[in-house]
Amino acid sequence: MSKESKRREALVYHAKPQPGKIKIVPTKRYATQRDLALAYSPGVAEPCLEIAKDRKNVYKYTVKGNLVAVITNGTAVLGLGDIGPEASKPVMEGKGLLFKIFADIDGIDIELDTKDVDKFVETVKTIAPTFGGINLEDIKAPEAFEIERRLKEELDIPVMHDDQHGTAIISSAALLNALEIAEKDIEEVKIVISGAGAAAVSCTRLYKAFGASSENIVMLDSKGVIRKDRENLSGEKLEFATDRKIDTLEEAMKDCDVFIGLSIADIVTPEMLKSMATDPIVFAMANPNPEIDYDLAIATRKDIIMATGRSDHPNQVNNVLGFPFIFRGALDVRATKINEAMKMAAVKALAELAKEPVPEQVNIAYGETRMAFGKEYIIPKPFDPRLIGEVPPAVAKAAIESGVATEPIEDWDGYKEALLQRLGNDNKLVRLLHNRAKTNPKKVVFAEADQLDVLKTAQIVYDEGIAIPILLGNKETIVELKKEIEFDAEVEIIDPKTDEFNLIKKKYATKYWQSRKRKGVTLYDAEKKIRERDYFAAMMVNEGDADALISGYSRSYPTVLKPMLELVGKAHGVSKVATMNLMITERGPMFLADTSINIDPSAKELAKIAQMTSQAIKMFAMEPVIAMLSYSNFGSSVSEKATKVKDAVSYLHRHYPDIAVDGELQSDFALNREMLEGKFPFSKLARKKVNTLIFPNLDAANITYKLMKELNQTESIGPIMLGMRKPVHVLQLGASVDEMVNMTAIAVIDAQEKERRSKNHS
Repeated sequence: MSKESKRREALVYHAKPQPGKIKIVPTKRYATQRDLALAYSPGVAEPCLEIAKDRKNVYKYTVKGNLVAVITNGTAVLGLGDIGPEASKPVMEGKGLLFKIFADIDGIDIELDTKDVDKFVETVKTIAPTFGGINLEDIKAPEAFEIERRLKEELDIPVMHDDQHGTAIISSAALLNALEIAEKDIEEVKIVISGAGAAAVSCTRLYKAFGASSENIVMLDSKGVIRKDRENLSGEKLEFATDRKIDTLEEAMKDCDVFIGLSIADIVTPEMLKSMATDPIVFAMANPNPEIDYDLAIATRKDIIMATGRSDHPNQVNNVLGFPFIFRGALDVRATKINEAMKMAAVKALAELAKEPVPEQVNIAYGETRMAFGKEYIIPKPFDPRLIGEVPPAVAKAAIESGVATEPIEDWDGYKEALLQRLGNDNKLVRLLHNRAKTNPKKVVFAEADQLDVLKTAQIVYDEGIAIPILLGNKETIVELKKEIEFDAEVEIIDPKTDEFNLIKKKYATKYWQSRKRKGVTLYDAEKKIRERDYFAAMMVNEGDADALISGYSRSYPTVLKPMLELVGKAHGVSKVATMNLMITERGPMFLADTSINIDPSAKELAKIAQMTSQAIKMFAMEPVIAMLSYSNFGSSVSEKATKVKDAVSYLHRHYPDIAVDGELQSDFALNREMLEGKFPFSKLARKKVNTLIFPNLDAANITYKLMKELNQTESIGPIMLGMRKPVHVLQLGASVDEMVNMTAIAVIDAQEKERRSKNHS
C-alpha cells in the first residue's frame, strides 16, 4: 500500500462511520418514564444527598471509581512534537480506547490549551472531582516533571505521567529478568542511557530503586555524555551527571553491561556492540526504528539479550503492559496516589509472570511451539490474558501495604476472578487471530478478486502480512481496480477464462475428470467446469498451488459450496461437513453451529457437528463448553425434536466423555449460570461459562446468528467450514471487508493447523 493510501485509510478509520474512537454508552435502563425519573429528576436527588452527607459515596453512586482522565496539552505528541491540543486529540482518544480494551477502564480525553505549568495544574485540580484517576500524556519535559510532582502532592486520586513511568516499569521488569539470565547483579552492572527526556529520567530512577548504582550510570543527550562539569544542566540531568571524563556514546559503551536506548534510530554501531561486556543487554527502544537494527545486533553478538519497542521482534517493551493494569489496581482500592511501591510491585509482577509457563493461547497467538523464559522471552506478551489477573492485584496490595489505599480488598480470589471476567467485552480474540496468521502467512486464492471489496480485502491482508493473496478473476478488471485503490504490490493474477493458463487448465481438468469420471463427469465437462473460478480455485488448493481459498462474496452459498464438496471433499473420518460462526459478544467469544449447511441433522449428525465444533474451537486455544439447544430442558418434552437433541447428548457422553457438553437446554438456561445451577445443578455445565451453542436445525442456527449480528451489532466471523479435507471457506453473500479479512485469517490458521497435523502424521 502506498504512503498516500495508508494516509487515506487512517483518515477514513478516524472519520467513519462516525468521527472519533470513543463514545458514551448508558449503563442503566432508560426505556420508560420511570427509568428517566430515576436517572434524572426527581430520583437523582437521592444519591446527590447521600454524596453531600459523605463525599466517599460518590464512588458508590457514580462512575467516578472507574473513570480516568487522559490529559495533555499536546506539547510532545508521539514523534510529532508540539502539535497543539486539538491535534493531540486522536492520540488521547486512542489511549482511552486502550484503557477500555485492556482493563475495562473508562478513559475520557481532555486537551488543555495552555503551556503554563500553573494554569495546567490549576485546571486539572479544578476538574479532578469528576475522575478516579489522572493519566498525564505527551507533555514535554521539563514541564512534565513539575506538573506531575505538583498534582501528586495536591490531589487525593492517582496521578501518573505514562510517558515517564510506563516505559520505566516495563523496561525495569525486562531488565531484572535479563540480568537474571545473564547472571549479573544490578548493583554492579554498568548502564548507558541514551536519551535524557521524561522516559529516560523515570527509567533511570526506577533502575536505581531496584539497586542500580549512580556511579555505574552514564546518561547522554543530544550534546553527548552528561557530565558534572557541563554548564546549564537542568535539575533532572544534574541528577544523573557523571564524573567520568568521557564525551561520546562510543566511549560510554566500552565494557558496559546494559544499553538503554530512548533516543533516535541507528546511533549504535556494530563496533559499539562488540566493545560491550560479555552477555550484553541492549534495550533499543526508539520508535519506529531502534538505535540499532534488531537483526544486525543479533548477528553482531550471539550472546546479546535484546529488546525493542517493536512488535515484530522478541521482547517488545510496550507500555500497554503497564498503565491499564496499574490504574486498574489503583482504582480498585481507591488509592490516593500511584507511589513507588505500586510501580515496583507492577515491575515484579511482570517479571515473575514471564517466568511462569505460557498459556497455549499465547503460544498459538504468536506462532510459537512453546515460549519459555529465556533470552527471547524476558517480558510477557501484550496479548497474555493473565496480565489483568496478576498486575492489578500486585499494585492493589502495594497500595494497601504502603498506606495509600482507602478501600482495601479482603477477598483476593474473588477480586482476581472479577478481573478475569472483565476480559469478555472486547475483540482480543480477533487481534490474536490476526497475530497468529501473521506468524506464518499462507497463499490464499481469492476467487472473486475482480470485485472491489474482495480486492480491498486482498490488499489489507497483503499489507498486514496476514496472507499472500492470489487474485482470481478478469485480469483487466483486477488491474484497473488495483490502480483505483493504489494496490501497488506485485501479486499473482490468474484469469481462468484466458488462453494464458491453458496448460494448467488442462492439468486441472484431467485431475478433476479422473476423480469424477465414474460419477457422470466427462473430460469435456471437466474442461468446461475448470474455466469457472470456483472449480479452478478448488483445484489450486487440491494441487498445492494455493494453501487456502476464499469465495462466496458475490454468489449464493449453495452455488459456491458445490464445487468445494465435489473437488476438495471431506476430511478422513468425516461423514458430513458443517459450519460454525464465531460471534464476538459482550460476554466473550461465542461459537454457533451449524449455521449454513445441515438443514435438519439427525441425533448422530448433531453429535458429530458438536464434536467437530469442539475440535475447531481448540484451534483458537479455548476450551469448548457446549450447550445443545432445544425448546426443552432435560426431558421436559418428549417430542421427536427434543428427543433428537437428548439422544445427541447421550451419544456425546458415551463416545466423547471429555467434552464439556450437556442438554437438551433452552438458550436462556444455557447462557445464565445462576438459572442453570439453581434449576439443574446436576448438569455437566453447572458452574461453567458456556461458550458454544449447537442448534437443533439450520433454521434456528442461521436465524440466531444473523439476528445477533444485526440487532446487537455483534461482530461475526464465519461461516467457518468444519470437516473439509483442505482449507476452503465460503463467505456469506455480500460479506463486509472486515468480515472477509477475518475469514482470511481463519483460512490461514486452518492451513497452518492442517500443515502441522500433516507433519505430525508423516
